[in-house]
Formats: sequence, C-alpha cells, structure tokens
Amino acid sequence: MLLLFQSCYSVRLVSTEGTPAPAAPYVRDDYYRPYEVTELDTVITIGVADKDFSYLIKVTDLCPSGKLHTVEYKNTFGALLLSAVTFGRKRKVKIKYVCMK
Repeated sequence: MLLLFQSCYSVRLVSTEGTPAPAAPYVRDDYYRPYEVTELDTVITIGVADKDFSYLIKVTDLCPSGKLHTVEYKNTFGALLLSAVTFGRKRKVKIKYVCMK
C-alpha cells in the first residue's frame, strides 16, 4: 500500500547555459546539494475551460535574477487521485527550481 503513495514520476529540466545560484551551507544530500533550491508544494485550481496554468517567476529575494537554471516537476499518486476526484479542476503541484546567479 505504501508503494502506491510514492512518486509516480519526476521530470527535471536543466539549462546548459548560465551558472546556478550556489547554496551557502550544504544542507541537502540529493542532486540539489550545491544549489540554492526553492520548493513549491501547493494545490492549484484550474477552471473547466482552461487548459493550462502559468506560475510567474519574478525577481524576488528567493530568485534575485528572475532566471531559471533547473526546474523539477514531480507527479505523485496522491496528485493523480486529487485531479481525478475533482475532474481536473484541482491539481497538486510539487516543483523545485534553482535560479541563476
């Protein structure tokens, strides 16, 4: 049963140009160990007629350059269930991204 709640798949897009923002102290033990990572874990609501959703990356303290180096999108079994139960109107989004210097 626990196996069903594990990640279904993960997609990572990485730029070959530019320099990623480094992490000040190394606090992670995964792929993102040397990078300053921002994680977004939320539920978005999409209208019945809408086919896409945009999340704007702005120049902020979390991303001073406003440019992306790495983006990872993870789809889980729980997210698939939520989408199915709400007929696609609500979607659980798990995104990690690394900004450029």
